Amino acid sequence: MSAYERPDLAALGELERLVGGLTEELAAWRRRCLAAETELQAARAEGGAAAGPELAKARTRVAELERENRDLAARIEAARGRVNAIAQRLALVDREPAEGAA
Repeated sequence: MSAYERPDLAALGELERLVGGLTEELAAWRRRCLAAETELQAARAEGGAAAGPELAKARTRVAELERENRDLAARIEAARGRVNAIAQRLALVDREPAEGAA
């Protein structure tokens, strides 16, 4: 036998140890993902996580907010029209003295 020892054996041993650890961690993550997917499918089968009264309340509130948003948008548009009308009147008033002086 020779007394020669390969210099890369220590690095290979370390690499094998690291790959083994990564394999174990990957297996743990896979188990967690499968468990989460199972829980998600069960929740979907039961109508989702917020099924029941909470979902009905949320939908009602969304409808109220959408209605309020439409009302506010209409009020803003009406106010914008009034502001434009006032601006036109002011522009006319500003022009009148200049025309009268000429």
